[in-house]
Amino acid sequence: MNIIEGQIVASKAGHDAGRFFAAVKISDGYIYLADGKERKLNNPKKKNIKHIAKTETVVKIPETDKQLRKLLNSFRRAILED
Repeated sequence: MNIIEGQIVASKAGHDAGRFFAAVKISDGYIYLADGKERKLNNPKKKNIKHIAKTETVVKIPETDKQLRKLLNSFRRAILED
């Protein structure tokens, strides 16, 4: 599964299943995810790549958690409108 930094992904497993995150870093079969609320940019969640579903949306990783939250909320609303 080819995932790049800045890609929006959804969690498929765990207590955060169904939530959207931004891929902050990819390393050794793991992906580090942030959503700006539960998982901040300076403390991303380490998750196995096989436990996420990628989307086709790639964004520039924002500098602040607030900007990331706004970006993910906009993405979530756009998905729900379809």
